[in-house]
Amino acid sequence: MAAKLKKGDKVVVLAGKDKGKEGEITSVDPKSGKAVVEGINIAIRHQRQTQSSQGGRQPKAMPVDLSNLALMDKNGKATRVGFRMEGDKKVRFAKTTGDVI
Repeated sequence: MAAKLKKGDKVVVLAGKDKGKEGEITSVDPKSGKAVVEGINIAIRHQRQTQSSQGGRQPKAMPVDLSNLALMDKNGKATRVGFRMEGDKKVRFAKTTGDVI
């Protein structure tokens, strides 16, 4: 199945503790169905000090399930993603506006 959400997409969170927040996808794991979104689902990770890096409490973005994310259209609203053929290419488009992503 083709990926509805990809790295670099602007998304809005639909459910969870960060509901309503917006961010950009930094990585996607299609096997587990999760994505890491910049500034969303932040957890504190404790890092041991080494010779090269300072230790301490480091904030880290944790993965969010893809079902809790929706793509943002050009109007800044959440939209579903559809696929259609334009010529001989398969393209993604926003269901609300019909614009190609």
